[in-house]
Amino acid sequence: MCGIVGIVAKTHVNQSIYDALTVLQHRGQDAAGIVTSDQGKFYLRKDNGLVRDVFRTRHMQRLIGRMGIGHVRYPTAGSSSSAEAQPFYVNSPYGIVLAHNGNLTNTTELAQDIYREDLRHINTTSDSEVLLNIFAHELQEQKQLVPTPEMIFRAVRRVHERIRGGYAVVAMICGYGVVAFRDPNGIRPAVFGRRDTATGSEYMVASESVALDALGFQIERDIAPGECVVMTEAGDIFTQQCAENVRLTPCLFEQVYFARPDSIMDGIAVYKARLRMGEKLAEKIMREHPDHNIDVVIPIPDTSRSSALELANRLGVKYREGFMKNRYIGRTFIMPGQQQRKKSVRQKLNALDLEFRGKNVLLVDDSIVRGTTCEQIIEMARDAGAENVYFASAAPAVRYPNVYGIDMPAKEEFIAHGRTTEEIATAIGADWLVYQELDDLITACLEGSKTAATEFDCSVFNGEYVTGDIDDDYFRRLSDLRSDSSKGIRKAIANVAIDLHNEAES
Repeated sequence: MCGIVGIVAKTHVNQSIYDALTVLQHRGQDAAGIVTSDQGKFYLRKDNGLVRDVFRTRHMQRLIGRMGIGHVRYPTAGSSSSAEAQPFYVNSPYGIVLAHNGNLTNTTELAQDIYREDLRHINTTSDSEVLLNIFAHELQEQKQLVPTPEMIFRAVRRVHERIRGGYAVVAMICGYGVVAFRDPNGIRPAVFGRRDTATGSEYMVASESVALDALGFQIERDIAPGECVVMTEAGDIFTQQCAENVRLTPCLFEQVYFARPDSIMDGIAVYKARLRMGEKLAEKIMREHPDHNIDVVIPIPDTSRSSALELANRLGVKYREGFMKNRYIGRTFIMPGQQQRKKSVRQKLNALDLEFRGKNVLLVDDSIVRGTTCEQIIEMARDAGAENVYFASAAPAVRYPNVYGIDMPAKEEFIAHGRTTEEIATAIGADWLVYQELDDLITACLEGSKTAATEFDCSVFNGEYVTGDIDDDYFRRLSDLRSDSSKGIRKAIANVAIDLHNEAES
Protein backbone atom coordinates (compact mmCIF):
# COMPACT_ATOMS: atom_id res chain seq x y z
CA MET A 1 0.00 0.00 0.00
CA CYS A 2 1.34 3.42 -0.95
CA GLY A 3 0.20 7.01 -1.14
CA ILE A 4 0.17 9.09 -4.33
CA VAL A 5 -0.43 12.77 -5.08
CA GLY A 6 -0.32 14.97 -8.17
CA ILE A 7 -0.86 18.73 -8.40
CA VAL A 8 -1.10 21.24 -11.25
CA ALA A 9 -1.12 24.79 -9.84
CA LYS A 10 -0.39 28.43 -10.64
CA THR A 11 2.52 28.67 -8.21
CA HIS A 12 5.31 26.35 -7.09
CA VAL A 13 3.90 23.02 -5.86
CA ASN A 14 6.85 21.67 -3.85
CA GLN A 15 5.46 22.67 -0.44
CA SER A 16 1.92 21.54 -1.31
CA ILE A 17 3.11 18.09 -2.40
CA TYR A 18 5.27 17.79 0.72
CA ASP A 19 2.28 18.68 2.92
CA ALA A 20 0.06 16.19 1.09
CA LEU A 21 2.62 13.41 1.54
CA THR A 22 2.83 14.07 5.28
CA VAL A 23 -0.96 13.68 5.44
CA LEU A 24 -0.62 10.39 3.53
CA GLN A 25 2.37 9.18 5.55
CA HIS A 26 0.24 6.46 7.17
CA ARG A 27 0.08 4.72 3.78
CA GLY A 28 3.83 4.20 3.53
CA GLN A 29 6.86 4.84 5.73
CA ASP A 30 9.61 3.10 3.79
CA ALA A 31 10.47 5.79 1.20
CA ALA A 32 9.24 9.06 -0.25
CA GLY A 33 9.71 10.97 -3.49
CA ILE A 34 8.70 14.17 -5.28
CA VAL A 35 9.21 15.18 -8.91
CA THR A 36 8.37 18.66 -10.21
CA SER A 37 8.47 20.06 -13.74
CA ASP A 38 9.60 23.52 -14.80
CA GLN A 39 10.35 24.84 -18.29
CA GLY A 40 10.74 21.40 -19.81
CA LYS A 41 12.90 19.90 -17.05
CA PHE A 42 12.22 17.47 -14.20
CA TYR A 43 13.50 18.00 -10.67
CA LEU A 44 13.60 14.86 -8.52
CA ARG A 45 14.24 13.98 -4.91
CA LYS A 46 13.54 10.53 -3.49
CA ASP A 47 15.09 8.31 -0.85
CA ASN A 48 14.33 5.85 1.93
CA GLY A 49 12.73 7.25 5.07
CA LEU A 50 9.83 9.36 6.27
CA VAL A 51 8.79 12.47 4.38
CA ARG A 52 10.29 14.77 7.02
CA ASP A 53 13.66 12.99 6.74
CA VAL A 54 13.86 12.65 2.94
CA PHE A 55 13.19 16.32 2.16
CA ARG A 56 15.47 18.98 3.63
CA THR A 57 15.44 22.69 2.83
CA ARG A 58 18.12 22.27 0.17
CA HIS A 59 16.03 19.62 -1.58
CA MET A 60 12.84 21.67 -1.45
CA GLN A 61 14.58 24.70 -2.96
CA ARG A 62 15.54 22.64 -6.00
CA LEU A 63 12.03 21.25 -6.54
CA ILE A 64 10.81 24.16 -8.65
CA GLY A 65 7.79 24.17 -10.94
CA ARG A 66 4.02 24.58 -10.98
CA MET A 67 3.20 20.91 -11.35
CA GLY A 68 4.48 17.75 -9.77
CA ILE A 69 3.77 14.32 -8.34
CA GLY A 70 4.68 12.63 -5.07
CA HIS A 71 4.74 9.19 -3.50
CA VAL A 72 5.15 7.50 -0.12
CA ARG A 73 6.22 3.88 -0.42
CA TYR A 74 5.24 0.78 1.43
CA PRO A 75 7.11 -2.26 0.06
CA THR A 76 4.71 -5.04 -0.94
CA ALA A 77 7.53 -7.56 -1.12
CA GLY A 78 8.81 -6.53 2.30
CA SER A 79 12.17 -5.27 1.05
CA SER A 80 13.54 -1.80 1.64
CA SER A 81 15.64 -0.38 -1.18
CA SER A 82 16.16 3.23 -2.20
CA ALA A 83 16.56 2.00 -5.80
CA GLU A 84 12.85 1.19 -5.80
CA ALA A 85 11.69 4.47 -4.28
CA GLN A 86 9.21 6.24 -6.54
CA PRO A 87 8.51 8.10 -8.78
CA PHE A 88 10.29 6.39 -11.70
CA TYR A 89 11.48 8.19 -14.85
CA VAL A 90 11.85 7.43 -18.56
CA ASN A 91 13.15 9.97 -21.06
CA SER A 92 11.20 8.73 -24.09
CA PRO A 93 8.74 9.85 -25.24
CA TYR A 94 8.54 13.41 -23.94
CA GLY A 95 9.99 12.61 -20.53
CA ILE A 96 7.59 10.84 -18.16
CA VAL A 97 7.62 10.18 -14.42
CA LEU A 98 5.17 7.83 -12.72
CA ALA A 99 4.19 6.62 -9.26
CA HIS A 100 1.56 4.09 -8.35
CA ASN A 101 -0.27 2.46 -5.48
CA GLY A 102 -1.14 -1.21 -5.81
CA ASN A 103 0.28 -4.34 -7.36
CA LEU A 104 0.25 -5.84 -10.85
CA THR A 105 -0.50 -9.55 -10.91
CA ASN A 106 1.13 -10.27 -14.29
CA THR A 107 4.41 -8.42 -13.76
CA THR A 108 6.63 -11.35 -14.78
CA GLU A 109 4.99 -11.76 -18.19
CA LEU A 110 4.91 -7.99 -18.71
CA ALA A 111 8.62 -7.60 -17.99
CA GLN A 112 9.39 -10.24 -20.63
CA ASP A 113 7.10 -8.54 -23.17
CA ILE A 114 8.69 -5.17 -22.51
CA TYR A 115 12.15 -6.55 -23.25
CA ARG A 116 11.29 -8.76 -26.23
CA GLU A 117 8.62 -6.67 -27.98
CA ASP A 118 8.86 -3.10 -26.68
CA LEU A 119 12.70 -3.21 -26.58
CA ARG A 120 12.78 -1.52 -23.19
CA HIS A 121 15.01 -2.23 -20.20
CA ILE A 122 13.72 -2.69 -16.64
CA ASN A 123 16.28 -1.80 -13.99
CA THR A 124 14.48 -2.79 -10.75
CA THR A 125 12.05 -5.43 -9.51
CA SER A 126 9.32 -2.82 -9.06
CA ASP A 127 6.09 -3.31 -10.97
CA SER A 128 5.80 0.50 -11.02
CA GLU A 129 8.73 0.66 -13.42
CA VAL A 130 7.04 -1.98 -15.56
CA LEU A 131 3.83 0.04 -15.59
CA LEU A 132 5.70 3.23 -16.53
CA ASN A 133 7.44 1.57 -19.48
CA ILE A 134 4.18 0.15 -20.81
CA PHE A 135 2.51 3.56 -20.58
CA ALA A 136 5.52 5.20 -22.27
CA HIS A 137 5.59 2.59 -25.04
CA GLU A 138 1.90 3.04 -25.81
CA LEU A 139 2.39 6.81 -26.06
CA GLN A 140 5.45 6.42 -28.26
CA GLU A 141 3.63 4.06 -30.63
CA GLN A 142 1.35 6.94 -31.63
CA LYS A 143 4.35 8.88 -32.99
CA GLN A 144 3.11 12.39 -32.30
CA LEU A 145 5.48 15.25 -31.50
CA VAL A 146 3.12 16.88 -28.98
CA PRO A 147 0.87 14.85 -26.64
CA THR A 148 -2.89 15.42 -26.58
CA PRO A 149 -5.62 14.22 -24.22
CA GLU A 150 -6.92 11.88 -26.93
CA MET A 151 -3.61 10.11 -27.41
CA ILE A 152 -3.13 9.83 -23.64
CA PHE A 153 -6.57 8.22 -23.35
CA ARG A 154 -5.64 5.75 -26.12
CA ALA A 155 -2.41 4.90 -24.30
CA VAL A 156 -4.22 4.34 -21.01
CA ARG A 157 -6.76 2.16 -22.79
CA ARG A 158 -3.89 -0.03 -24.01
CA VAL A 159 -2.37 -0.07 -20.53
CA HIS A 160 -5.65 -1.42 -19.13
CA GLU A 161 -5.67 -4.09 -21.84
CA ARG A 162 -2.15 -5.24 -21.08
CA ILE A 163 -1.90 -5.16 -17.30
CA ARG A 164 -3.86 -6.86 -14.53
CA GLY A 165 -4.15 -6.21 -10.81
CA GLY A 166 -5.07 -3.34 -8.55
CA TYR A 167 -3.56 0.07 -9.25
CA ALA A 168 -4.04 3.80 -8.87
CA VAL A 169 -1.53 5.72 -10.97
CA VAL A 170 -0.28 9.29 -11.15
CA ALA A 171 2.12 10.29 -13.94
CA MET A 172 3.54 13.54 -15.27
CA ILE A 173 4.52 14.33 -18.84
CA CYS A 174 7.24 16.95 -18.94
CA GLY A 175 5.94 20.34 -20.00
CA TYR A 176 2.41 19.03 -20.56
CA GLY A 177 0.54 17.95 -17.43
CA VAL A 178 -0.41 15.32 -14.87
CA VAL A 179 -2.24 12.09 -15.73
CA ALA A 180 -4.10 9.88 -13.25
CA PHE A 181 -5.97 6.62 -13.77
CA ARG A 182 -7.41 3.74 -11.78
CA ASP A 183 -7.74 0.00 -12.37
CA PRO A 184 -10.99 -1.27 -13.99
CA ASN A 185 -12.14 -2.78 -10.69
CA GLY A 186 -11.47 0.31 -8.63
CA ILE A 187 -9.53 -1.75 -6.10
CA ARG A 188 -7.07 0.98 -5.16
CA PRO A 189 -8.44 4.44 -4.30
CA ALA A 190 -7.92 7.77 -6.05
CA VAL A 191 -9.82 11.08 -5.78
CA PHE A 192 -9.39 14.41 -7.53
CA GLY A 193 -10.36 17.98 -6.68
CA ARG A 194 -10.14 21.62 -7.66
CA ARG A 195 -9.10 24.89 -6.07
CA ASP A 196 -10.01 28.21 -7.65
CA THR A 197 -7.54 31.09 -7.30
CA ALA A 198 -7.34 34.65 -8.60
CA THR A 199 -5.14 33.45 -11.47
CA GLY A 200 -7.18 30.37 -12.40
CA SER A 201 -8.09 26.83 -11.38
CA GLU A 202 -5.68 24.38 -9.78
CA TYR A 203 -6.15 20.60 -9.74
CA MET A 204 -5.05 17.81 -7.45
CA VAL A 205 -5.32 14.02 -7.30
CA ALA A 206 -4.50 11.88 -4.25
CA SER A 207 -5.05 8.48 -2.67
CA GLU A 208 -7.36 9.86 0.01
CA SER A 209 -9.70 12.83 0.29
CA VAL A 210 -8.04 13.98 3.51
CA ALA A 211 -5.00 15.14 1.50
CA LEU A 212 -7.23 17.40 -0.61
CA ASP A 213 -8.96 18.71 2.51
CA ALA A 214 -5.63 19.62 4.10
CA LEU A 215 -4.63 21.73 1.10
CA GLY A 216 -7.98 23.48 0.65
CA PHE A 217 -9.07 21.69 -2.53
CA GLN A 218 -12.75 21.03 -3.14
CA ILE A 219 -13.34 17.37 -3.86
CA GLU A 220 -14.81 16.83 -7.30
CA ARG A 221 -15.25 13.05 -7.03
CA ASP A 222 -13.45 9.73 -6.92
CA ILE A 223 -11.79 8.66 -10.15
CA ALA A 224 -14.07 5.96 -11.56
CA PRO A 225 -12.77 2.44 -12.19
CA GLY A 226 -10.92 2.44 -15.53
CA GLU A 227 -11.18 6.22 -15.85
CA CYS A 228 -8.32 8.53 -16.83
CA VAL A 229 -8.00 12.18 -15.74
CA VAL A 230 -5.67 14.57 -17.60
CA MET A 231 -4.78 17.88 -15.92
CA THR A 232 -2.75 20.13 -18.22
CA GLU A 233 -0.18 22.71 -17.20
CA ALA A 234 -2.35 25.29 -18.95
CA GLY A 235 -5.12 24.66 -16.41
CA ASP A 236 -7.50 22.46 -18.39
CA ILE A 237 -8.91 19.12 -17.23
CA PHE A 238 -10.11 16.20 -19.36
CA THR A 239 -11.63 12.88 -18.30
CA GLN A 240 -12.58 9.72 -20.17
CA GLN A 241 -13.50 6.12 -19.42
CA CYS A 242 -10.68 4.01 -20.85
CA ALA A 243 -11.56 0.42 -19.92
CA GLU A 244 -14.10 -2.23 -20.80
CA ASN A 245 -16.17 -4.24 -18.32
CA VAL A 246 -15.57 -1.94 -15.39
CA ARG A 247 -17.04 -2.53 -11.94
CA LEU A 248 -16.45 -0.86 -8.60
CA THR A 249 -15.04 -3.38 -6.12
CA PRO A 250 -12.85 -1.34 -3.74
CA CYS A 251 -10.52 -3.02 -1.29
CA LEU A 252 -12.40 -3.74 1.94
CA PHE A 253 -9.19 -3.66 3.97
CA GLU A 254 -8.86 0.07 3.22
CA GLN A 255 -11.96 0.65 5.34
CA VAL A 256 -10.74 -1.65 8.12
CA TYR A 257 -7.16 -0.50 8.47
CA PHE A 258 -5.34 1.60 5.90
CA ALA A 259 -7.45 4.70 5.35
CA ARG A 260 -7.47 7.60 7.78
CA PRO A 261 -10.80 7.85 9.61
CA ASP A 262 -11.35 11.40 8.31
CA SER A 263 -11.23 10.24 4.69
CA ILE A 264 -14.16 9.52 2.40
CA MET A 265 -13.44 6.76 -0.08
CA ASP A 266 -15.80 5.93 -2.94
CA GLY A 267 -18.58 7.70 -1.06
CA ILE A 268 -17.96 5.82 2.20
CA ALA A 269 -17.11 7.87 5.29
CA VAL A 270 -14.40 5.75 6.91
CA TYR A 271 -15.12 6.97 10.44
CA LYS A 272 -18.81 6.12 10.24
CA ALA A 273 -18.05 2.74 8.69
CA ARG A 274 -15.76 1.92 11.61
CA LEU A 275 -18.41 2.99 14.11
CA ARG A 276 -20.81 0.57 12.45
CA MET A 277 -18.15 -2.16 12.60
CA GLY A 278 -18.22 -1.70 16.37
CA GLU A 279 -22.00 -1.97 16.41
CA LYS A 280 -21.95 -5.23 14.46
CA LEU A 281 -19.17 -6.65 16.61
CA ALA A 282 -21.10 -5.82 19.79
CA GLU A 283 -24.15 -7.63 18.44
CA LYS A 284 -22.07 -10.74 17.80
CA ILE A 285 -20.53 -10.64 21.28
CA MET A 286 -23.99 -10.40 22.82
CA ARG A 287 -25.07 -13.44 20.77
CA GLU A 288 -22.04 -15.56 21.61
CA HIS A 289 -21.36 -14.33 25.16
CA PRO A 290 -24.69 -13.02 26.52
CA ASP A 291 -23.48 -13.40 30.12
CA HIS A 292 -20.09 -11.77 29.54
CA ASN A 293 -18.30 -10.25 32.52
CA ILE A 294 -16.41 -7.54 30.61
CA ASP A 295 -15.45 -4.62 32.88
CA VAL A 296 -13.77 -2.40 30.32
CA VAL A 297 -13.23 -2.12 26.55
CA ILE A 298 -9.75 -1.00 25.52
CA PRO A 299 -8.71 -0.31 21.91
CA ILE A 300 -5.32 -1.15 20.47
CA PRO A 301 -4.42 2.26 19.04
CA ASP A 302 -4.99 3.78 16.62
CA THR A 303 -7.16 2.27 13.90
CA SER A 304 -9.53 0.37 16.19
CA ARG A 305 -10.57 3.32 18.36
CA SER A 306 -13.77 4.14 16.47
CA SER A 307 -14.96 0.53 16.47
CA ALA A 308 -14.04 -0.01 20.13
CA LEU A 309 -15.87 3.14 21.24
CA GLU A 310 -19.16 2.15 19.60
CA LEU A 311 -18.76 -1.45 20.73
CA ALA A 312 -18.44 -0.29 24.35
CA ASN A 313 -21.50 1.94 23.98
CA ARG A 314 -23.57 -0.94 22.63
CA LEU A 315 -22.43 -3.31 25.39
CA GLY A 316 -22.98 -0.68 28.08
CA VAL A 317 -19.40 -1.13 29.28
CA LYS A 318 -16.76 1.46 30.14
CA TYR A 319 -14.41 2.55 27.35
CA ARG A 320 -10.87 3.36 28.41
CA GLU A 321 -7.52 4.14 26.81
CA GLY A 322 -5.29 1.48 28.34
CA PHE A 323 -2.29 1.77 26.04
CA MET A 324 -0.16 4.86 25.60
CA LYS A 325 1.43 5.08 22.18
CA ASN A 326 4.88 6.34 21.25
CA ARG A 327 4.15 8.52 18.21
CA TYR A 328 7.68 8.15 16.91
CA ILE A 329 7.43 4.44 16.13
CA GLY A 330 5.96 3.51 12.75
CA ARG A 331 2.95 1.30 12.06
CA THR A 332 4.10 -2.25 12.76
CA PHE A 333 1.93 -3.81 10.03
CA ILE A 334 3.84 -1.97 7.30
CA MET A 335 7.34 -2.51 8.62
CA PRO A 336 9.50 -4.72 6.39
CA GLY A 337 10.48 -7.93 8.17
CA GLN A 338 8.89 -9.83 11.04
CA GLN A 339 11.79 -9.27 13.46
CA GLN A 340 11.44 -5.50 13.12
CA ARG A 341 7.67 -5.74 13.66
CA LYS A 342 8.12 -7.84 16.81
CA LYS A 343 10.77 -5.55 18.24
CA SER A 344 8.68 -2.41 17.78
CA VAL A 345 5.49 -3.50 19.61
CA ARG A 346 6.72 -2.92 23.15
CA GLN A 347 8.58 0.19 22.02
CA LYS A 348 5.37 1.55 20.57
CA LEU A 349 2.86 0.71 23.32
CA ASN A 350 2.93 0.93 27.10
CA ALA A 351 0.10 -0.45 29.27
CA LEU A 352 -1.50 1.65 32.04
CA ASP A 353 -1.72 -0.66 35.05
CA LEU A 354 -4.65 1.20 36.62
CA GLU A 355 -6.89 0.35 33.64
CA PHE A 356 -6.00 -3.37 33.73
CA ARG A 357 -5.34 -4.46 37.29
CA GLY A 358 -8.00 -6.85 38.58
CA LYS A 359 -10.31 -6.27 35.59
CA ASN A 360 -11.84 -8.41 32.86
CA VAL A 361 -10.65 -6.60 29.75
CA LEU A 362 -11.89 -6.74 26.16
CA LEU A 363 -9.15 -5.66 23.76
CA VAL A 364 -10.31 -4.51 20.32
CA ASP A 365 -8.10 -4.44 17.24
CA ASP A 366 -8.92 -3.69 13.61
CA SER A 367 -7.70 -7.11 12.42
CA ILE A 368 -5.40 -10.03 13.17
CA VAL A 369 -2.88 -11.01 10.51
CA ARG A 370 0.19 -12.83 11.78
CA GLY A 371 -0.98 -12.75 15.39
CA THR A 372 2.43 -11.79 16.78
CA THR A 373 1.40 -8.25 17.73
CA CYS A 374 -1.83 -9.17 19.51
CA GLU A 375 -0.05 -12.01 21.33
CA GLN A 376 2.45 -9.54 22.76
CA ILE A 377 -0.28 -7.03 23.62
CA ILE A 378 -2.32 -9.65 25.46
CA GLU A 379 0.81 -10.58 27.39
CA MET A 380 1.28 -6.88 28.26
CA ALA A 381 -2.31 -6.72 29.52
CA ARG A 382 -1.77 -9.72 31.78
CA ASP A 383 1.53 -8.28 33.03
CA ALA A 384 -0.41 -5.11 33.90
CA GLY A 385 -2.69 -7.17 36.15
CA ALA A 386 -5.72 -8.03 34.00
CA GLU A 387 -7.86 -10.81 35.47
CA ASN A 388 -9.14 -12.05 32.11
CA VAL A 389 -8.24 -10.84 28.64
CA TYR A 390 -10.76 -11.18 25.81
CA PHE A 391 -10.07 -10.15 22.25
CA ALA A 392 -12.27 -8.84 19.42
CA SER A 393 -11.32 -8.21 15.80
CA ALA A 394 -13.27 -5.63 13.79
CA ALA A 395 -12.45 -7.69 10.69
CA PRO A 396 -13.02 -11.38 9.89
CA ALA A 397 -10.18 -13.88 10.08
CA VAL A 398 -7.48 -13.09 7.49
CA ARG A 399 -6.77 -16.40 5.76
CA TYR A 400 -5.58 -15.50 2.25
CA PRO A 401 -2.74 -13.34 0.88
CA ASN A 402 -3.48 -9.97 -0.63
CA VAL A 403 -2.27 -9.70 -4.23
CA TYR A 404 -3.30 -6.11 -4.96
CA GLY A 405 -0.72 -4.13 -3.02
CA ILE A 406 -0.72 -5.11 0.67
CA ASP A 407 2.26 -6.96 2.12
CA MET A 408 0.39 -9.83 3.69
CA PRO A 409 2.55 -12.94 4.12
CA ALA A 410 2.33 -16.39 2.66
CA LYS A 411 -0.87 -18.00 3.94
CA GLU A 412 1.12 -20.43 6.11
CA GLU A 413 2.27 -17.42 8.17
CA PHE A 414 -1.27 -16.24 8.99
CA ILE A 415 -2.31 -17.04 12.55
CA ALA A 416 -5.72 -18.15 11.18
CA HIS A 417 -4.23 -20.62 8.70
CA GLY A 418 -5.54 -24.10 9.53
CA ARG A 419 -6.91 -23.00 12.91
CA THR A 420 -10.38 -22.61 14.40
CA THR A 421 -11.31 -19.46 16.30
CA GLU A 422 -10.81 -21.30 19.59
CA GLU A 423 -7.36 -22.48 18.51
CA ILE A 424 -6.41 -18.95 17.49
CA ALA A 425 -7.53 -17.64 20.88
CA THR A 426 -5.27 -20.19 22.56
CA ALA A 427 -2.37 -19.32 20.26
CA ILE A 428 -2.52 -15.60 21.04
CA GLY A 429 -3.24 -16.16 24.75
CA ALA A 430 -6.81 -14.78 24.89
CA ASP A 431 -9.51 -16.22 27.14
CA TRP A 432 -11.88 -15.97 24.20
CA LEU A 433 -11.85 -14.39 20.76
CA VAL A 434 -14.56 -12.92 18.54
CA TYR A 435 -14.14 -12.13 14.84
CA GLN A 436 -16.40 -9.85 12.81
CA GLU A 437 -18.63 -11.64 10.29
CA LEU A 438 -17.80 -10.78 6.67
CA ASP A 439 -21.42 -9.94 5.83
CA ASP A 440 -21.56 -7.63 8.84
CA LEU A 441 -18.36 -5.90 7.77
CA ILE A 442 -19.72 -5.30 4.27
CA THR A 443 -23.00 -4.02 5.69
CA ALA A 444 -21.12 -1.68 8.02
CA CYS A 445 -19.41 -0.09 5.02
CA LEU A 446 -22.52 0.17 2.83
CA GLU A 447 -25.16 1.23 5.36
CA GLY A 448 -25.88 4.96 5.24
CA SER A 449 -23.14 5.67 2.69
CA LYS A 450 -23.38 7.39 -0.68
CA THR A 451 -21.24 4.84 -2.46
CA ALA A 452 -21.92 3.38 -5.87
CA ALA A 453 -20.23 0.16 -4.72
CA THR A 454 -22.37 -2.89 -4.06
CA GLU A 455 -19.48 -5.29 -3.51
CA PHE A 456 -15.85 -5.22 -2.38
CA ASP A 457 -12.58 -6.99 -2.93
CA CYS A 458 -12.74 -9.29 0.13
CA SER A 459 -10.02 -11.64 -1.06
CA VAL A 460 -8.02 -11.64 2.18
CA PHE A 461 -11.10 -12.96 3.97
CA ASN A 462 -12.79 -15.25 1.42
CA GLY A 463 -10.08 -16.04 -1.15
CA GLU A 464 -12.14 -14.65 -4.05
CA TYR A 465 -9.93 -12.46 -6.27
CA VAL A 466 -11.90 -10.01 -8.37
CA THR A 467 -9.42 -9.93 -11.28
CA GLY A 468 -9.99 -13.66 -11.85
CA ASP A 469 -6.36 -14.43 -12.75
CA ILE A 470 -5.00 -15.85 -9.48
CA ASP A 471 -4.07 -19.55 -9.35
CA ASP A 472 -1.86 -21.92 -7.33
CA ASP A 473 1.23 -21.09 -9.40
CA TYR A 474 0.79 -17.43 -8.60
CA PHE A 475 0.54 -18.21 -4.87
CA ARG A 476 3.71 -20.27 -5.01
CA ARG A 477 5.59 -17.35 -6.53
CA LEU A 478 3.99 -14.98 -4.03
CA SER A 479 5.01 -17.22 -1.14
CA ASP A 480 8.61 -17.13 -2.34
CA LEU A 481 8.51 -13.33 -2.39
CA ARG A 482 6.57 -12.60 0.79
CA SER A 483 7.40 -15.23 3.37
CA ASP A 484 9.71 -13.90 6.05
CA SER A 485 12.09 -16.81 5.51
CA SER A 486 12.34 -15.99 1.80
CA LYS A 487 12.97 -12.32 2.58
CA GLY A 488 15.80 -13.34 4.86
CA ILE A 489 17.36 -15.55 2.20
CA ARG A 490 17.16 -12.78 -0.41
CA LYS A 491 18.75 -10.33 2.04
CA ALA A 492 21.59 -12.77 2.75
CA ILE A 493 22.20 -13.30 -0.98
CA ALA A 494 22.23 -9.53 -1.51
CA ASN A 495 24.77 -9.10 1.29
CA VAL A 496 27.02 -11.77 -0.21
CA ALA A 497 26.84 -10.02 -3.58
CA ILE A 498 27.82 -6.72 -1.95
CA ASP A 499 30.76 -8.35 -0.17
CA LEU A 500 32.00 -9.92 -3.40
CA HIS A 501 31.69 -6.57 -5.17
CA ASN A 502 33.64 -4.82 -2.43
CA GLU A 503 36.36 -7.49 -2.52
CA ALA A 504 36.69 -7.11 -6.29
CA GLU A 505 37.06 -3.33 -5.99
CA SER A 506 39.69 -3.61 -3.27
